[in-house]
Amino acid sequence: MLNIPHGTTLAFDFGETRIGVAQGDAEVGIAHPLATISGEGNDKKFAAIAALVAEWRPVQFVVGLPLSTDGGEHEMTRLARKFGHRLNGRFGLPVYWADERLTSLYATELLNQTGLRGRKQKPVLDQVAAQAILQGFFEGGWVEEFHG
Repeated sequence: MLNIPHGTTLAFDFGETRIGVAQGDAEVGIAHPLATISGEGNDKKFAAIAALVAEWRPVQFVVGLPLSTDGGEHEMTRLARKFGHRLNGRFGLPVYWADERLTSLYATELLNQTGLRGRKQKPVLDQVAAQAILQGFFEGGWVEEFHG
């Protein structure tokens, strides 16, 4: 398992419209969905993230890295990396990128099992995807680390 600091970790399922957020602690190794951030402009989104950082006091961030099925990078990969760099620049915490392939499918299936289907999933889908990203990270499914 990856030797990561104990303490709160915030994970992000980055999207241009919505950002799912999950929270967990590496010592316990269990992730929980936390919030879905949406809104116009980066300032509002980062203000919401700053409020979560102030409340949860994380020691690190995990950002889902969207990769193609063959592991290649594309435009959304670049945008997710840019988002991770901004997190590091604003909050000074290390950022880990974790493979997020199939996390949205996993989140959809998990929500289906709870009876939440179709459009009813939309408000929570991104945060459950962030939960899957963070759980995978805790289980060693990370790609790389960035300290700025």
